[in-house]
Amino acid sequence: MSDARNHTHPHNNSLSKEFHMPIRFLAPAVLALLLSSSSQIFAESPSSDDWPNWRGPLHTGQADADQTAPVTWSNTENIKWSSRIPGKGHGSPIIIGDQVVLATSDDEAEIRFLVSIDRTSGEQNWITPIHTGKATPARNEKGTQASATPASDGERIYINFLHDGAAYTSAVSLDGELLWQTRITPYIVHQGYGSSPFLFEDLVIVSADNKSGGAIAGLDRSSGEIVWKHQRPKKPNYSSPVVYETSGSDQLLMTGCDLVTSLNPRTGEVNWEIEGATTECVTTTVSTNGLIYTSGGYPKNHLSAVRTDGTGEVVWQNGTRVYVPSMLIKDNRLYAVTDAGVAMCWDALTGEEIWKGRLGGTFSSSPILIDDKIYATNEEGLTYVFLASPDELELLAKNQLGEICFATPAVSRGQLFVRYAEMVDGNRQESLACIESNEN
Repeated sequence: MSDARNHTHPHNNSLSKEFHMPIRFLAPAVLALLLSSSSQIFAESPSSDDWPNWRGPLHTGQADADQTAPVTWSNTENIKWSSRIPGKGHGSPIIIGDQVVLATSDDEAEIRFLVSIDRTSGEQNWITPIHTGKATPARNEKGTQASATPASDGERIYINFLHDGAAYTSAVSLDGELLWQTRITPYIVHQGYGSSPFLFEDLVIVSADNKSGGAIAGLDRSSGEIVWKHQRPKKPNYSSPVVYETSGSDQLLMTGCDLVTSLNPRTGEVNWEIEGATTECVTTTVSTNGLIYTSGGYPKNHLSAVRTDGTGEVVWQNGTRVYVPSMLIKDNRLYAVTDAGVAMCWDALTGEEIWKGRLGGTFSSSPILIDDKIYATNEEGLTYVFLASPDELELLAKNQLGEICFATPAVSRGQLFVRYAEMVDGNRQESLACIESNEN
């Protein structure tokens, strides 16, 4: 289902104010017709041009070296198109080939679903309900029922949702067909849920830390069968799993639940685990030179560097509150934007503070690194672009888009894809924008 009125035309420099039909008004038969009439989209392997998962192709928030993106934009400048998105979600978009895919939720109708948008036109390719009914609402006002980011291997798209008191992982084909669903673990909501799937070899790795006793699991990508499962403490935590090659091996790294944990990503066996971090973490860790970085915000503010060689050595730590936005590393510098809107830079190896400077606003979106520029968006939709400078904060631009933004942007082929929201007639309306320089 697509309607040209719901999209701006390329480079017309104005945002549409029309709406998609809310999904709650779509009868099941209409949804079935919608899916069956989707244009066929063939599998293709992710390339360096894609942004196929949470934190991008390198899993670090850093774009591939040949990527570029506009430095300036606004509601009327450098907008190729803007497409209205039904429902609500804080998960980020991914780009796989010519599709932009994101998760969203119609809370009134209790439907969680995936939406695919054509990256060239901004028109909707398909919309696939993943779960209906038996919703598990977030308790934190900043949480949503669609806060996870999908992941794609070029053949399937994988997504995590809560449903009927449990965490589930589902796989969808590139043309929107639901292929399989697997129940991972029971889930008691404390704040919400937003852990994103991670693809490693022939596995999709997922996590669901919570007060009922969570789990990290490795699932077969083709069937959804659980290959291994690692039980976790009965504590709330919100980090996503990530695998890095560090200290001579592939390590699945998780922070939170008062632990810093390394698992064998192929088997789920524990490589090493130490007491550390804090109970509730949201950030996805980064790694360099045999170190990983833990950051959390409850019950204490905590930032530390931990060796990945199994010794458990905490190389340095401080009390900076980097709770929700994940961090970046470039040339042995650790960059962060705190929840309270302060950009910071440390020596990644020693913890020495190099510089800090106030940006403004509150941040839930994570910064991304494109070339030598950091893009950081606050909750009011204002994106700061500054250099990943080893010496000082050097602000390049401030760009306003919409009124609300919690999702981290994605970049591909010189285009930025930003999920944002506006208040329209007293209602929150989400949109996905493709930002592209008019010179392209």
